[in-house]
Amino acid sequence: MSTTLLDEEQTNLFASTFTSLTHEHGDRKTRETSVKLPLSRKLCYAVGAAPYQMTNIAIGFSLQIFLLDVVQMEAFSVSLILFVSHVWDAVTDPLVGYLVSRSKWTQIGKLMPWAVLSTPLVILSYIFLWLIPFRATSSAASVPWFLTISCLFETFMSCYSVPYITLSMFLGGDQQHRDSATAYRTSVEAFSMLMAAVIQGQVLWVFNKERDQACLNAEQTPDLPHTALHESRRAFMISALVMGSLFFVCCMVLFLGVKEQKGPLSTHMNTTYLNAMKKLIGHRSFQLLLLAFFCSTLAFQMSLGNFTLFCSHVAGLGAQFQHLMLAILVAATGSVPVWQMMLARLGKKTTLFIALPLLIPALVVLVSTSDNFPVYLLMCVLIGSSLASLFLLPWSMLPDVVDEFAVLNPSCEGLEPLFFSCWRFFNKLGGGLCAGISTLALHFTGYKAGACSQPDEVVLALKLLLAPVPVTFLLVGLVFFYLYPINEARQKQIQQHLRHLRLNCVTIPTLEEDTFPQVYNPSQNFQSKTRKLSPHNASKSSQAGSSKSANSFLKSTACPTPSQQHNSSHESMLRETHVTLEHALKYPDVPDERSKVTWV
Repeated sequence: MSTTLLDEEQTNLFASTFTSLTHEHGDRKTRETSVKLPLSRKLCYAVGAAPYQMTNIAIGFSLQIFLLDVVQMEAFSVSLILFVSHVWDAVTDPLVGYLVSRSKWTQIGKLMPWAVLSTPLVILSYIFLWLIPFRATSSAASVPWFLTISCLFETFMSCYSVPYITLSMFLGGDQQHRDSATAYRTSVEAFSMLMAAVIQGQVLWVFNKERDQACLNAEQTPDLPHTALHESRRAFMISALVMGSLFFVCCMVLFLGVKEQKGPLSTHMNTTYLNAMKKLIGHRSFQLLLLAFFCSTLAFQMSLGNFTLFCSHVAGLGAQFQHLMLAILVAATGSVPVWQMMLARLGKKTTLFIALPLLIPALVVLVSTSDNFPVYLLMCVLIGSSLASLFLLPWSMLPDVVDEFAVLNPSCEGLEPLFFSCWRFFNKLGGGLCAGISTLALHFTGYKAGACSQPDEVVLALKLLLAPVPVTFLLVGLVFFYLYPINEARQKQIQQHLRHLRLNCVTIPTLEEDTFPQVYNPSQNFQSKTRKLSPHNASKSSQAGSSKSANSFLKSTACPTPSQQHNSSHESMLRETHVTLEHALKYPDVPDERSKVTWV
């Protein structure tokens, strides 16, 4: 009878003490996580996005025409180089993400060492990408060189871009601050693309001028002599050196201005690569968002990747191409704040369905019109506005998927780099498919490298690659965006539950160290303890025993370990109370395991 009464006293004391201390600690953690993210950290983080976008825009708009008309390689060889390099890049992204996830914390963080150490390798490989070897006067010599250098560049760029993009989860602050940092990053990305377009526009102006002069001197000879484009070679190399210098400066700003934050759930991954990938790909929200982004990216990359050749050989506006590109990128830069404000007012999905479809009428008008610069300029503004939404909205949705995964799988930690690397994988895979499909289509329709004019079949292929094919991909992507399950209400629910999940992982060790210095050992003989302790000391001992029971239980639920055992008979008597308290820590509006299917 005395044992039963004392157990009831311990149970009541456990419930009251643990609940009050948990609420007190929870309030303190809520105040800590509500601290604003400094503006300087947002800006320095955003500057780190410039190198990737600058090199990406330069390669996307100039590498194809550089290999075809400056190096004068066959279209099939160019298709092989672009496709293999993009596929290689896509494959290395998840591998780099896995290695980053396995990395341990250092003095400068877990992600920052990867970005800093890969920077000089990226710069060197990018410069070599625009260098024509002295002996590369034939495809047999030039194809291995450019294929090897492009694969090395993409590998080193993955080592920079995957940790950098994952860094958005470790800047500090809450979900609103994270969305704000994403908006700053998108603005810098658009501005960096504008800078790259200005630089590459000057390069292409030199190329078009020199090519037109060569065609005039050769009396419209289809094939240009290989020695006719020395100025274009020099222009491409100077632009590569400028890009490399800007890459170094931006990386230093990122390293000096951003301090990586170690969150309560940030640990290194303790599972195998295949198990982690299976877990990620099996997450339904991630599946839908990934497919939607992949199809939308295919639409934009297919249209913009062929825009240069379309302007030169179909629209007759090759000399004005740099002005059209400036219109696209200026519109994209100015549209980012507009879409960010609409995102805050209308929500992410609604804003996305307003912004992305702007691409469709613009592409239809471009294909239907030729040699009309004002119309093309207006349509480029629409394309740029839609392009800004592709940079901002899906990238702001991805952290919500990561948070939902953390709520549904609290024992799977440290997988953030894998999410972002898989995201990069499909983005770059789409770029590889677009480049491969485009160059193969040009090859089979009879594209002539260096020719001043192209056959009608090539003109038709360029029209199809600019509008009908991208529009189809975009419509499919919008269907997947419609099926994407995380709306604004669900997003708030996830953030609410995630705060409590982090609280459960952090609260108990703090309570054990600061509040309960004495530890009750349930394996000791109960009758001998009651003979040795006074009633006051018995109360203190029962309080300490309850704390250890709470500690053991919540560690097994919030942060479980596979080898944990419950050997104490006293703990088994309190198990029902533990379950009740664990359920009370969770928000009642979060669905349980049986209702997960309704979220989809």
